[in-house]
Amino acid sequence: MTQPDTSTVPVPPPASAWPDALARLAADRATVHAGGGARAQQRQHDRNRLTARERIRQLIDVQTPFDELMTFAGWEMYGDVGGCPSGGTVTGIGQIQGRPWMIIANDATVKAGAFFPITAKKVIRAQTIALENHLPVVYLVDSAGVYLPMQDEIFPDQDDFGRVFYLNARMSARGIPQIAAIMGNCVAGGAYLPVMCDTLIMTEGSGLYLAGPALVKAAIGQVVDSEELGGAGMHASIAGTVDYKEPDDAAALRRIRALADLYAQGDPAPFARRRKETLPAPERDLTDLVGFDGSKTYDVRDLITAMVDGGEFHEFKPEYGETLVCGFARAGGYPVAFVANQRTVIKKKLKSGSEPGLRTRIEVGGVIYGDSADKAARFIMDANQAGVPLVFLSDVTGFMVGRDSEQEGIIRRGAKLVNAVSNSVVPKITIITGGSFGAGNYAMNGKAYAPRFLFAWPSAKYAVMSGNAAAKTLMDIQLAALKRAGRESDDEDILRLYDEVKSKYDTELDPRYAAARLWVDEIIEPNDTRDRLIRALEACAQNPDQEEFRVGVFQV
Repeated sequence: MTQPDTSTVPVPPPASAWPDALARLAADRATVHAGGGARAQQRQHDRNRLTARERIRQLIDVQTPFDELMTFAGWEMYGDVGGCPSGGTVTGIGQIQGRPWMIIANDATVKAGAFFPITAKKVIRAQTIALENHLPVVYLVDSAGVYLPMQDEIFPDQDDFGRVFYLNARMSARGIPQIAAIMGNCVAGGAYLPVMCDTLIMTEGSGLYLAGPALVKAAIGQVVDSEELGGAGMHASIAGTVDYKEPDDAAALRRIRALADLYAQGDPAPFARRRKETLPAPERDLTDLVGFDGSKTYDVRDLITAMVDGGEFHEFKPEYGETLVCGFARAGGYPVAFVANQRTVIKKKLKSGSEPGLRTRIEVGGVIYGDSADKAARFIMDANQAGVPLVFLSDVTGFMVGRDSEQEGIIRRGAKLVNAVSNSVVPKITIITGGSFGAGNYAMNGKAYAPRFLFAWPSAKYAVMSGNAAAKTLMDIQLAALKRAGRESDDEDILRLYDEVKSKYDTELDPRYAAARLWVDEIIEPNDTRDRLIRALEACAQNPDQEEFRVGVFQV
């Protein structure tokens, strides 16, 4: 499995590392929230329409948070066509009439709300979260349809535009409420989404059609204006497509709230039926506990107790497999089961060999050893047996390598852990607080393992291996290739090559790079972690169904 990078001693970061990182995150988020910019927002207002985030703020309950998801979708992508801030759509969970709803809103200030490749993937991820958690959905539709210059990247594949309608239909069949409001354009294939919802609202001045007036004229020679072709009045009185016609955005949003208040509330998830009164967690600044660049050792138990009710944590096998910490607690009154990478240096007791008594070895924090893999696999089975959601706190370098580790069966034992994570049926939430490297990402419930939610701190680093290790490995490969070609490299060439490789890798390690590609659902501030975790659990609590836990062939 992946070799942990223990070859260098990092230089301690300056004291301002966390404040600077959080200030940059806030500035970058503000840039994204600006969408297509002030002029595009003014054009929306000139049409008597609100922007996507203004609509969401009016839709959700007063003084309740909107937990935005995938804010950084498309970050620094599509630069040759002017970019696509936040993927041209705003998604997240907000309270409507006291109940969590998934909200998906096109941002018409970004290329008229047109769908880029990342837009389709973002909407699909939001729908998947809603489907897995039985969250009702509101679609605020204001889109010009597919961005045609990239149609070959948007249209045909399994996780492309068509999947949106597939999930639309699947949620409807599962009895998950869906309300759509057309508040601008709704064109071409995108027209199917709102019509496949339970309820369709449309504002005056909006347009709903498979082909707009220009395309109709080009295709069949018919001249027709927008209102006659697909206006709210036509769809309300002639086609019968629209259930409610409203004069403007504000009226449409009031209608959504009124209808949402009538929907029946389903049964809660089994774990949520054991919810108790929320107790406050011990006050602690998590940025004081966890260093920004991973150079600072810390006891992950302190991080867990700072996140859970009353600081009470029931640790499982605390003296065995110590590089992974497992145990039960409550967060927001909900029972939870933690699997977390320990980041202290551990003096491990070993079985006696040829000499009498116990021997010891030093184990590196963040590395998964055979005994910690065994412990975590067993604990995950216990959590599934108890029906308790799993929370993974991921700050992992990788699995231990070398002769001793291989002889202890690290591959077999690591496979057992990956099996348990893969087949777990309770809700899983992952929070990446530091490194998430190689196969350690798999063992700690990375994106490929279907977490219900996956959050990352600004300190998260997401890659096959760390930047230093990757740069050295790639540099050695390239130098060997040069040597085979008969070229010798001097120290200056070697240093230049190392800097080029490491610079590229460091860019790809940034959590915004991962968030841009939807490898994480949201970048969150450390001190918001407890609140986001509790609200994520509340979302998970909306699904009462739990599959049977089966692991198939399980390595022993």
